[in-house]
Amino acid sequence: MLRAIGVASFEELLGAIPQQIRCAGELSLPPGFSELEVVQEVTALARENGGPDRLISFLGGGAYDHFVPGVVDQLLTRSEFYTAYTPYQAEVSQGTLASIFEFQTLICQLTQMEVANASVYDAASGMGEAALMAHAITGRRELVVAGTVHPAYLQVLRTYTGSLGLKVKVVPPREGMMDPAALKGVVGDETAGVFLQHPNFFGILEPQAETIEIAHQAGALAVVCVDPISLGLLKPPGQMDADIVLGEGQALGNPTNFGGPLLGFFACKRKLIRRMPGRLVGETTDRQGRRGFVLTLQTREQHIRREKATSNICTNHALNALAAAMYLSLMGREGFRQVAELCLQKSHYAQEGICRLPGFKLRFERPFFKEFAVQVPVPPGQIIQELASEGFLPGVDLGQFGLGLDLDDCLLVAVTEKRTKEQIDHLTAHLQKFAR
Repeated sequence: MLRAIGVASFEELLGAIPQQIRCAGELSLPPGFSELEVVQEVTALARENGGPDRLISFLGGGAYDHFVPGVVDQLLTRSEFYTAYTPYQAEVSQGTLASIFEFQTLICQLTQMEVANASVYDAASGMGEAALMAHAITGRRELVVAGTVHPAYLQVLRTYTGSLGLKVKVVPPREGMMDPAALKGVVGDETAGVFLQHPNFFGILEPQAETIEIAHQAGALAVVCVDPISLGLLKPPGQMDADIVLGEGQALGNPTNFGGPLLGFFACKRKLIRRMPGRLVGETTDRQGRRGFVLTLQTREQHIRREKATSNICTNHALNALAAAMYLSLMGREGFRQVAELCLQKSHYAQEGICRLPGFKLRFERPFFKEFAVQVPVPPGQIIQELASEGFLPGVDLGQFGLGLDLDDCLLVAVTEKRTKEQIDHLTAHLQKFAR
């Protein structure tokens, strides 16, 4: 096998993995446990992480602690959903296909786009897929990305496009947001797509309409990554003429689960549907005229010749997507709007309280939704470590991302509808001891 692919040794295949994180020699594993012993061990480990009643989370940066109605878990863990396998045989998978169809419909309603797929793995993979889609549709070889896009999403986009030799241009932000003037200077005849996150990685609202217009003037596709909860208040990208809309759907009925699994949603204009990645469930009728569902437009690598495939995503996060569909159905339009309003109001209340403390300052004086960057008078890591022992996860240390914006003294704080006034006030009180 090594000879066939032109590699001298197995170790050469591991070249991309840094030496310091490789496993040297055999794994030092304990002897096997019985089921009871495993349950006891895992329970003890979980207790070290701190239960949800002990740790109050203000973490954000892509995964958020939103309220999940109890009925979601009750329905989601029914064996019909929880153990269902991939629905290739439509005649025996109508329930699963129907639930995916409902998810697609709800995402279209939420984003105001014409068509949505059955979901992708997360927002990061969705952005990579959107890059490949933009290149395939336009034939162009440059991608322009706002510097305020989540750094992990940008990294995945680079990974997706690197082997194709596509050029990724990052537009440096101005005061925490996209600079339309700088964007105009970067977009050109070879631009396949312009990528924007709204609200962006710092929680700030971007000039969405202006960015989309600049992309279209250059003949490029406009790709917008959105926080779905924000669409309870903000104009959806479909109304702004975006070509592709994607986002992280974890906030819709899925707990944070220590960082995964996540849920990527992906939608586009109808005219672009044949280049859309992943699977799509369509509605049809049988010979008796009865409504039914099938997988359609299956232009993926296991169905057609590899070079004609739109994507190698062959499945979807069906259980997470089902949770999102349940959540959206349960919340309804008014409930969903109320969640967004609470996030907006509570985050601004928290920001005002924190920034009244000496030495604490809002990093970017821009409108934000539920997340904000605050400069702190001591290293953010110190605050995070000390407040964890007090029962708080106060935010994300922005210095770890190396964004080139001098953010080593900044904490990214997210406030969802779950946080109470008392919890926010307690966080502010605990931060008081770091005031300078």
